[in-house]
Amino acid sequence: MTTTAWHADPLNWGNGPRIFEAFLEPTCPYSVRAFNKFDQLLSQAGEDKITVKIRLQPQPWHMYSGVLVRCIIAASTLEGGKETAKQVISAIAAHREEFEFERHASGPNMDVTPNQIVERLERYSGVKLKEAFALPDLDREIKWHCKYARQNGIHVSPTFMIDGLVQPDTSSGDEVGAWVKKALGN
Repeated sequence: MTTTAWHADPLNWGNGPRIFEAFLEPTCPYSVRAFNKFDQLLSQAGEDKITVKIRLQPQPWHMYSGVLVRCIIAASTLEGGKETAKQVISAIAAHREEFEFERHASGPNMDVTPNQIVERLERYSGVKLKEAFALPDLDREIKWHCKYARQNGIHVSPTFMIDGLVQPDTSSGDEVGAWVKKALGN
């Protein structure tokens, strides 16, 4: 049996010394709001001053969270790496309600299989995910995200850390300028 080596590209943008980490669940409306501000954060802060790192935070009350997190990690192993993963996150964000349950326990997705969720995401993102999704040990990367969140006491999404310290007073509802000021001290 031959095993193909794969690499999950870290979901990091920018190359600055200040580290802004965001723990996100892809179908959480507040995580989506935060995710949609990251390009602006990098632009305002300067990619040479800040590094934005997405940490995936699967949550069981978002019923397809594990499937979607696996899709994002799978996408990061494909050509384009983190940019391909970003494309997948963007597709989930743009169609969030089609990957979620009503009141976390009902609605049309009750009759949808994980394969159908992956196929839906492939259509929306334009990324062929099935082969990478099936990588036998892809779960090692998913487990890393979970362990990293747990060791830092992260329970909810989104949660933000700056230079390794949790920022309990930082919210997805904050203006990007507030994030810049907090991260850079300007």
